[in-house]
This record gives sequence, structure tokens and C-alpha cells, in this order.
Amino acid sequence: MSLWNCVTPGIPDNLFEMIDGIPMSQREIRLLLLSHLQLTANSVLWDIGAGTGTIPVEAGLLCPQGKIIAVERDEEVASLIQRNCDRFGVTNVEIVTGSAPDCLSEIDGAPDRVCIEGSKSIQDTLAAVWQSLQPNGRIVTTANSLDNLYQVSESFTALQVQNMEVVQASMNRLEKRGTSQAFVAVNPIFILSGQKSDS
Repeated sequence: MSLWNCVTPGIPDNLFEMIDGIPMSQREIRLLLLSHLQLTANSVLWDIGAGTGTIPVEAGLLCPQGKIIAVERDEEVASLIQRNCDRFGVTNVEIVTGSAPDCLSEIDGAPDRVCIEGSKSIQDTLAAVWQSLQPNGRIVTTANSLDNLYQVSESFTALQVQNMEVVQASMNRLEKRGTSQAFVAVNPIFILSGQKSDS
């Protein structure tokens, strides 16, 4: 029995199994990432740096005829992704354990959507992904610093990414702190997205 029976995305963070120190795309950021991916029912999505597995789980539910490839370099984290898929009854996620971009050549089939949430060699990863991405495919990545933002935008320009968008997301949640309530910031992040031309 799945923990989430709604047709809309936005699974509450506390429903996922988590491990201290393992990154997780918080719900508000996850919704923006999913929106920019513009998924279809049969999308083939590569999620690189899948972390806790929140994007693969949500995308797996949104794309019942699709295929989701979750790429994660750490075996313990890959097991966490599988456990979260099992929690929500998601069966169309394949987990690839390895470091991008080196492991990407081992994946069968070309994606039409790519989400990059973390990569130490972001420019090399973007270049490798771009070669595999189908025409008209979409790529979405995050940057949590000005250095990352510069590297990604420079790569997008070199790759001639079409319809590029950059969004800086900064949100607050009302949370209970002892006997009072306070607005707590969700970590600000840049979301960059764009499309590969059809030629």
C-alpha cells in the first residue's frame, strides 16, 4: 500500500525515509524541478545525484508508462532510494550506482528528460548528458552557489541550450519552535532549465 494516493506531486518530506547527511530536495524545490522538467506519461528521465530519491519517486508516480533512472554514486544511498521507491509502490525506477559522468555510458536508452541535482564535475556531466539527450529533450539542473550558477550557465551557452530559464527560489515554511511558531527558510537555490533543439 502506497503512502501517497494523490494524483498531484508534492509528497510531504516527512513521509520519505531519510539518512542524516544525505541531501533531499525539499517539497517546494521538488515541485519547481518537476514543473520545469515538463514530464509526460512515458518520459524517460535520468536523475543524476538522486540523493534520497524524492525526484525518482515523484516522477515514477507521474510517469506510469515511463522509465526513471536514478544515478547515485554511494551504495548505501542507492539502497535508500530503493527503500523509498518501495514505500510508495514505485516500480519503474532503475538505480545505477556510479559516478557521473563515468557511469552514464552504461545506461541503456536515451533520455528525453534529465535532472541533475548534484555532480562534482557538473560541466563534464552536462556535456555527457547532452550527447545522450533526445532532440526536444529537456534538462533541468540546480545550483546552490554563484560558482555553480556560473559553471552551469557557461555550459548551457556552450551547448546552445534553447529556451533557457533561470529561477532563483527562496521560500519560508511556518514551523513550530517550542511553544511558538516561526518562519524558517528553505535553502535558496537556482534552477536552470532548457531544451535541446530538434535538429
